[in-house]
Amino acid sequence: MAHTIHELIDTVREYNNNEKDFNLIRKAYEHAKKAHANQKRASGGEFVQHPLSVALILADKRMDHETICAALLHDVAEDAGITIEEIKKEFDEDTAHIVEGVTKTEKVYFMTKEDYTAENLRKVLLATSKDARVMILKLADRLDNMRTLSSFKDEKQIRIANETLNIYAPIAHKLGMWSIKGELEDLALRYLKPDVYNFLKAKINEKRAEREKRTKEIMNEIHSKLEKLNIDVQISGRAKYFYSIYKKMQKKGKSFDEINDLIALRDRK
Repeated sequence: MAHTIHELIDTVREYNNNEKDFNLIRKAYEHAKKAHANQKRASGGEFVQHPLSVALILADKRMDHETICAALLHDVAEDAGITIEEIKKEFDEDTAHIVEGVTKTEKVYFMTKEDYTAENLRKVLLATSKDARVMILKLADRLDNMRTLSSFKDEKQIRIANETLNIYAPIAHKLGMWSIKGELEDLALRYLKPDVYNFLKAKINEKRAEREKRTKEIMNEIHSKLEKLNIDVQISGRAKYFYSIYKKMQKKGKSFDEINDLIALRDRK
């Protein structure tokens, strides 16, 4: 499904009512649309859908307008030859700084094959990104790429899925981006172990949205009961992801039918 700039603005409007910020976001979108006018995604769609999708992922996380603008512009320096100075002049220093950080991480390489390990790359990426917003944008970028991975050949799917599982999912964990981490791991599992992924998908009859709804209902019920006992507590919860269930089955040596906790709840204090 194709996204639109109106959809992005509406999402940002849920937590930001600054019309000036909306104008900058629209401007960034127009720049991206022009810069990527002749480009197509592997799926055949317009390339501008990629930065727009990344921006929407970040808007769902209520990121600031500079990060949203940077998401829309994150490929223009590489693909259209637009300089960081031009971005700084047209937008602001923060937006340019984030785009520059993303561009630098794209150029990370190692002299030997032995140095290129998941752990080393994670360290270099985190060290290169002095502003956490750079890595958060990178994670959103990777998530959108994983969502459209079916457009690539099997060999590339496996390489990218492995890289995602070993490098980007741990970074998401380190930054506390739990929902992005969970989806990255699930999408990686889909390509690395399709039989396991399809088995779990078939076994878990409830859709994720339904399980999330059930989680909220349970959280509200627990919170209500604790409130009556004058116990002040903040509860967070989520429906467990396929990869999390798979790892637990492996670790405990249990079958799916022996795994009862498909929902995770915790005290946020």
